Amino acid sequence: MSLTSEVYYPPAESQGGWRWLDGPDELRTVAGMDPKSLDLVRENQELLHAGDSWGIVIIRHGYLVREFYTFNVLIPTVFDIWSGTKSFTGTAWGLLLDDSRQGKLPNSQKIELDSSAYSFLPEGHPLTDSRKERITIRHLLTMTSGIAGESQGIRGMPTATQHGPFEYALGRSPNRFGKWVDKLVAEPGTVWDYSDPAMSHLALLFAHIAGQEMSEFLHERVLAPIGIEHLSWNIQGGSGFLGPHTNAHTGINVSARELARFGYLALHNGVWAGQPLIPTWWMEMATQSSQMLNPDYGFTWWVNTAGTNWPALPRVAFALSGYRSNRCYIIPSLDLVVARVGSGPSTWNDQALIGDIVSAILPE
Repeated sequence: MSLTSEVYYPPAESQGGWRWLDGPDELRTVAGMDPKSLDLVRENQELLHAGDSWGIVIIRHGYLVREFYTFNVLIPTVFDIWSGTKSFTGTAWGLLLDDSRQGKLPNSQKIELDSSAYSFLPEGHPLTDSRKERITIRHLLTMTSGIAGESQGIRGMPTATQHGPFEYALGRSPNRFGKWVDKLVAEPGTVWDYSDPAMSHLALLFAHIAGQEMSEFLHERVLAPIGIEHLSWNIQGGSGFLGPHTNAHTGINVSARELARFGYLALHNGVWAGQPLIPTWWMEMATQSSQMLNPDYGFTWWVNTAGTNWPALPRVAFALSGYRSNRCYIIPSLDLVVARVGSGPSTWNDQALIGDIVSAILPE
């Protein structure tokens, strides 16, 4: 796929939004997709998830091929995409790291993937575990920091009234269930564990290094330029505790059409209308295996580099993924983006959606 300005890029929704295809002939000849198979996709989704609220948008060759919504969801309806937020956090960090390479950070600071995270976190001292001094930015972005996560029963950031979320993430207080993350479960870089407390570090770090909230930074640099108009991003902390700061691990609320814009930017390697909004080196690195402890995870994106995440899909496929089946799949080799937002279900079968949509692509 060419990354030149000749590629189609949709105007914002308020200015007309995505171009779309209508009618079976256009679906076959322009999108190269079988309309009957797409009808079955919709029927299957409605049958499987009739009790949930959701919206699905399919983009191929720059066209809105189909969109499906439950009866109580409108085109602009937004949903919390939960951990899909992490891929936005990772994108902000890719920009920050690139700014450092170009000498653009405040006070000429230098930050790299292998920089010590706690050297930029005064709130984290004294350390609750001496091994924390060896946690790097890379470890936090790839879930290899050694900070306890889901394998240890640590899910989300459920803090209590008398404790702040960042205090909990730094190991200074327990969560509402009395669980702590003060001690690492392993030496940084030796285990993979999906950890929201680890991801929360990135919000504090970003504010210190950039002198700006991550949500504001990404809105200015990426979201506004690609025409995302109605995305909101939650904050956490404050009220007498550390913060408030951008919620790094969850909390983006967005519609299916606007989430598809972010996926479309990723499809084009961070380029929009001829402008490189995200560094190419970051997009290429972030959407491949970041380590071998879990080769299905890149830098905040789920990937298929090893062919083990989605065996039936091309290895270049990648996705952002959140609780309650919020997804944005990107398959560059097929020029395909599929965005799905909703309130559920809590468990998900990728093959039932993305596999069926890929199967609807006609042979060339």
